[in-house]
Amino acid sequence: MTKSQTPPSLRTPRLILREWRDEDLEPFVTLSMDPEVMRYLTRPRERAEVERWVEGVRAHFRHHGFGLWALEVPGITPIAGFTGLTIVPYEAHFTPAVEIAWRLARECWGNGYVTEAAAAALDFAFSDLHLEEIVANAAVANRASIRVMERMGMMRNPHDDFDHPLKPPGDPLRRQVLYRLTQNMWLSR
Repeated sequence: MTKSQTPPSLRTPRLILREWRDEDLEPFVTLSMDPEVMRYLTRPRERAEVERWVEGVRAHFRHHGFGLWALEVPGITPIAGFTGLTIVPYEAHFTPAVEIAWRLARECWGNGYVTEAAAAALDFAFSDLHLEEIVANAAVANRASIRVMERMGMMRNPHDDFDHPLKPPGDPLRRQVLYRLTQNMWLSR
């Protein structure tokens, strides 16, 4: 993707993974300030932080040709959160790596949207980008995200679990589980 191209949109039977629009900002700020949504991620975000984050996502797409898509549920909500691919922004024993990530508004939980959107992002990663491996991580207590990783066929080796370098010692979210999925595993499913 060149800088003049727009990010590709992905479609599933129920969802659209698309580029970010200016009108996505307000609902995404609300979503990112929900303490329950942010429980296993970080503290709730302030508007200025969310604006910078969205600009960073747009820059990632321009630079790499992939990123974190805005997640739309047609007929239900124009912005339910995000799902997509990003380069891991810190050093760890498994980096450099591309990870799959997501965040979903609480009112959209329990509908399988993340698993459906993640499958589309993984198809893009392995079929279009020809990546060899995708990783995902979550705080040990984040059972919902761990279940999504397992539903996608990602595999965990407990020896890969790690202390997140951006979380201070003593932070209950510091210990992370790491899941991996190779292109061969995905294509042979």
